[in-house]
Amino acid sequence: MSEDVKKRINAVLICGGVWHDMDFARLELLKLLAEDERVRVRVFEDYSNIEALRNADFLITYTCNVTPSLEAQEALRDFVKSGKRWYALHGTNAILRFLSPEGSGYGQLLVDAPRWAPHLMQTLGSQFIAHPPIAPFRVHVTQPDHPLVKDVEPFDTDDELYLMETHGNLDVLLHCEFAGEAPGFVEKDWGHAQHPVFYIHKVGAGEVLYFTLGHCRGHYDMPGIADYYPVVERCAWNLPAFYELLRRGIAYVKQPALKPANA
Repeated sequence: MSEDVKKRINAVLICGGVWHDMDFARLELLKLLAEDERVRVRVFEDYSNIEALRNADFLITYTCNVTPSLEAQEALRDFVKSGKRWYALHGTNAILRFLSPEGSGYGQLLVDAPRWAPHLMQTLGSQFIAHPPIAPFRVHVTQPDHPLVKDVEPFDTDDELYLMETHGNLDVLLHCEFAGEAPGFVEKDWGHAQHPVFYIHKVGAGEVLYFTLGHCRGHYDMPGIADYYPVVERCAWNLPAFYELLRRGIAYVKQPALKPANA
């Protein structure tokens, strides 16, 4: 048996935030990571343990409304630039605040996406801005011959269709199309365009692999808004194709670190 096969792989999983069933997502991701006995995982709710990040071979995140400190944002960028890979899922690029429109008279809230963490979003390659109401939409395969999506057929999902601001050159693997409104968001009007669903963003010698699907919510995940949320939402988690792409992504990011071009 080769040394590479036997070598321990150190992973950091950051899973935390609001408005999602983080317990469900955390458990599902840990089960997938456990399929390779070499992977040893440290689990956190935020980005504050910078030392753990520096010692990791790869990073996987599922967060919402979790803003890293400036020091952590710089550490995340350095982590990727050094040649390592980061698998960022769903709301990792979402930083939101609720606004009460002037003159609304009845406390109606709008969701804003402030540009408060530019270093984070530039590393990720995107920032969440809005999504239309959850409804079925088609996910298209942008690069059918790419190993990460090869033999994956276009599929339909009832997930959150992410409308984003992008940064840098994205190598898009899956995309969707949308034109219309995202009610309840400050930036609600969107013309017809293709929107990345699954992409690679190169940063220095390393890469961020981003997958926007994977919304999930249970009955008790909206405290302060709804004591009991009436519907359990699993969205793309109900699809075999989603788990296949999660597995492929994990296999991709746990590969040995890439070396700088001038190394």
